[in-house]
Amino acid sequence: MAADPAAHGARRTVGWWRRKSLRFRLTAVASAVLAVALVVSAYVMLGVLGRSLIDTIDESIYQRARETVSLADAGRLPDGMTSPDGTLLQVLDATGRITHATTGTDRLVPLLDAEERRTAIGRGEARFLDGAPYGIPHVLRVRVLSADRGQAVIAARPFSEVQTSISTAGHVLIVGTPLLLILLAAASWVIIGGTLRPIAALRRGADEITGTARSRRLPVPEAHDEVHSLATTLNAMLARLEKADTRQRALVSDAAHELRSPLASIRLQLEVALGYPEGQDWRETAEGVLEDTMRLYRLAEDLLALARLDERDGAPARREPVELDQLVPQTAERYGEAVTVKIAGAPAGRPEDAGRTPGTIESPAEVERTHEVIELPGEAGRAHEAIEPAEDSGRAAGAIVVTGDALDLGRVLVNLVDNALRHTTAPVVVELRTEGADAILTVTDDGPGIPEPDRERVFDRFTRLDSARSRDEGGAGLGLAIVRETVHAHGGAVHLEDASPGLRAVVRLPLS
Repeated sequence: MAADPAAHGARRTVGWWRRKSLRFRLTAVASAVLAVALVVSAYVMLGVLGRSLIDTIDESIYQRARETVSLADAGRLPDGMTSPDGTLLQVLDATGRITHATTGTDRLVPLLDAEERRTAIGRGEARFLDGAPYGIPHVLRVRVLSADRGQAVIAARPFSEVQTSISTAGHVLIVGTPLLLILLAAASWVIIGGTLRPIAALRRGADEITGTARSRRLPVPEAHDEVHSLATTLNAMLARLEKADTRQRALVSDAAHELRSPLASIRLQLEVALGYPEGQDWRETAEGVLEDTMRLYRLAEDLLALARLDERDGAPARREPVELDQLVPQTAERYGEAVTVKIAGAPAGRPEDAGRTPGTIESPAEVERTHEVIELPGEAGRAHEAIEPAEDSGRAAGAIVVTGDALDLGRVLVNLVDNALRHTTAPVVVELRTEGADAILTVTDDGPGIPEPDRERVFDRFTRLDSARSRDEGGAGLGLAIVRETVHAHGGAVHLEDASPGLRAVVRLPLS
């Protein structure tokens, strides 16, 4: 149980720390690191300074002792020895008697006895010595050198000057380090505050973005740093969200507008039928209601298709090989003689096909591919008719295969054919060929066409030109929008061009 209060205290400390601002925490951490660094640096500096001063004194003592040894060996020691740098010197003979000494140095008692002198000479380095027993109120740094004829030279120097230097440096560091730490902490507080200021501006800008001010953007700092990149990325995200929101609102508004007409028609027909039941042709009423119901069904199907495309974010539902030379004729069969299919690289009729039912589409395993272009009417019951060989097939004999979703690609063809059938008087021509690394699918009609400035606009959702605004003749304006988004999801492109007369829709898809 004793550990519980400690754990609780630790949790409270962690909670208090986390509640502090990022600026405070960064400044506190930086200041703590700086404090540790300054203390360690001060300690190291004092140690290096003391070692350096000791080495300087030792070298001075050694040089003075060396000079004295040279004079002793030559027998030229003066009676009154002096030392300009304050070094204390004693020269001892073989019996340990002091023969020469500097002024102020004891001439009776050597600074080191015989045993200590032998040890010092053997070690060859200076040592500390308390000068109080010799009437010297300082700690001494002592060095002993041997001379000829058993003589010894003792050189000593007070250590107080080193202690004074180290003490002075220590006092400076004791006062200066906290001041420097405070200065650095204040600088860190200001610098971190300046760094976080653009983030605070981003937060305030985000608070100002509401449902009624979606077009506003976050402020972008002038400095091209990480915050600038963050603001740019967030603004790009807001632009995408705004675009998606605008598109979604437009879709809901347009869908509601499109739903009102068939619902109003159904309501009117039912109200008239119920109000005047005796003179009502109920079969005619049911047919009218069914027609409007089918319009609602088609609109719901188109909206569901667009919703699925939006949900997949520009990716097909499935990615599998799709043989367009099989898919196109099979899809076109439902239109009968209203659609004619031409395929480059499709199987031509063979002598052994004579016993088969005319107009059927054989599987790739049963039919040998050729480079001929054949014409397949959409209605079963008409024979294959071989025409001139294609000049620009762009592929060797074989199937025309793309990667994607067969259902979505079939819907592309259905939407294009349905759109063409509303405006044509002759059969719609569907052509499939290869061109380089792409499969080219075209749907051509002989209708009035579309003015060139409007050919891109018709791919927008709920777009109908003036000539197609009749809801009895045209759709809801979603067919071509579904075509474009589906083709883009498969990595292709679609556009409209003049067919002289009429209009041609061209779909380009990359081959597998």
